[in-house]
Amino acid sequence: MYRKIMVPIDLAHLEVIEPSLQAVADLARHYQAEVCYVGVTSTAPGSVARTPEEYHRKLEEFAQRRAAVHGQPVSAHTISSADPIADLDDLLIDAIKDVGADLVVMPTHPPKHLDVIIPSHGGKIATHTDVSVFLVRPERS
Repeated sequence: MYRKIMVPIDLAHLEVIEPSLQAVADLARHYQAEVCYVGVTSTAPGSVARTPEEYHRKLEEFAQRRAAVHGQPVSAHTISSADPIADLDDLLIDAIKDVGADLVVMPTHPPKHLDVIIPSHGGKIATHTDVSVFLVRPERS
């Protein structure tokens, strides 16, 4: 059913997205799908990498480590932006087409009243694309 699964990755906060990484590993094995890890980085030096090229190398290394977990083919797609926070939703929507994804798996947060004013990234992606979007909530403690 799914051939290519896109997973937005924040290399600075991998512990937060672990539940979505587990879900994508299971889905990739089940559907024998390629997983494309997509990272959005700033054009300015940041805490993860000094340049977009360095960020891409780190994202590629991350993707290869994850391939060892689920055994499916992987790819890494890096997007550079002058303002990644402001541009994130639109960049991820464009990336879906760029990488040829037919499923997006991404973490989300529990619903809050502020979602009316500031919608979630997953919600915007789901309403502005024609691919399936699987939102993974953090584990409850």
